[in-house]
Amino acid sequence: MIPSRRLSRAALPLAATLLATSFAGAPAAATDTEFGPPAPQNPATAPAGGASTHGDSASAKTFAQPGPAGAPLTVTRATLLAACPTLLHGGDGQLLGLCTDIIGQAPALHLLDRASGNSLARLSIAKGNLLGGVYAYLDDADRVVIVDGNRDLLRTAHSRGLFGIWTLRVVEQTSLATAVAADDSVVGVLAGYDRRVWFATAAGTLGVYDPATGAAHTYRLPAGERVANSLSIVPGGVAVTSDHALYLFDAAAPGTPVLRWRHAYDRGPARKPGQLSWGSGATPVFFGPTTGSEYVTITDNAVPHLNLLVLRTADGGLVCSRPLFTGQAASGTENAPVAAGRSVFLTNTYGYDYPALPSDAGPSVPENAPFTGGLTRVDVRADGGGCDPVWETATRSAALPRLSTVDGRLYTAVQDGLLGEADPFFFAAVDARTGAVTDQALLGSVLVNPLQTAGTAVDRVYYQGTVTGVLRISRS
Repeated sequence: MIPSRRLSRAALPLAATLLATSFAGAPAAATDTEFGPPAPQNPATAPAGGASTHGDSASAKTFAQPGPAGAPLTVTRATLLAACPTLLHGGDGQLLGLCTDIIGQAPALHLLDRASGNSLARLSIAKGNLLGGVYAYLDDADRVVIVDGNRDLLRTAHSRGLFGIWTLRVVEQTSLATAVAADDSVVGVLAGYDRRVWFATAAGTLGVYDPATGAAHTYRLPAGERVANSLSIVPGGVAVTSDHALYLFDAAAPGTPVLRWRHAYDRGPARKPGQLSWGSGATPVFFGPTTGSEYVTITDNAVPHLNLLVLRTADGGLVCSRPLFTGQAASGTENAPVAAGRSVFLTNTYGYDYPALPSDAGPSVPENAPFTGGLTRVDVRADGGGCDPVWETATRSAALPRLSTVDGRLYTAVQDGLLGEADPFFFAAVDARTGAVTDQALLGSVLVNPLQTAGTAVDRVYYQGTVTGVLRISRS
């Protein structure tokens, strides 16, 4: 563990903040009217906020507690010699991380010490699709659910034994080999509200496994369509984004998944720099001002600028399609939106330099581009008749932000400076009402690259995975 660094609260360099379209001082406490309500709690998962890399089944990326902003911040770094894109925490408060070892690129589950970020226990996972280790979830018994490289559905539990030693172990193992082809791999897995387990594969198969019967049923997307992001579930449907279209399936129909609607989007001519696949980089996100799930949103891959797409969950009707970051030469994103109430927050990852790409990513067009960044808020109109921009800044978010619906701040890691790809990374809290950076702390440089992944908050401490381990940001 690297010693803590104590830094005073301050604004990031003014270049990002002064481009906000509006500014107000410290944000007032958020209200459910503006940033809520969330989708109903899924009874088959851990409490919303830490149940998945996107926080909950709706993938909204919100949490209902304050973050560490508003005081001097202390940063502690735990080096695990592994990239840790997924951090989860359940009802018991224990922090778990799904990481990929730097040497050998093998995935492993870690039980992490909340006081330091260090690993208390480790469990190796059979190597498979890179994203299979990102899009896992915690069930209602605080067990990590994942599909490994052997096409086995695993439930892993953690416990503390003699002399206080923690262990991780597989407590359930179910083969999905009859539903997932040998040359395919599971990208995302998530529980439905009826406790059936839904999964999506890279080659375009959507499946649902019923623990009560032991049966797995599948639906094949059109030939040539692939999936590179996870799925999202609310009582009104199961959403998945392929590299061609957004789909909504019936969440309750027994047997083979039942398609309710499909919405094709502009996938562009090729993968953009700063993306991991060709097509939308967005896991679909449910949100809404009344039930928390009236709308579902993704981004497309249009050229030169991506569009925000908001659709009605009930019938797939298009609420709005709005180009984003049009003041820049080009824009695109690998990040799913953050959404709550009527508000959608989006980042521009165009040009972001990932240290590695999936083997099937394909070339980007252009081959390289500078990471220009950008963060914006767009609101759906109260009558549901369209969307309007609220603010946009040049903040270069290098992580997938999370929104506190209690303190009204977006929490993320940003890259800032004059050195381009060599710029250092900062932890940042952003006023969700104005886009202004209200708090910051220096994290470091290349060894703390957050890889455009989401952090998580527990008891006003924020944890962020990096290319080498985990960062812990707390109030001093």
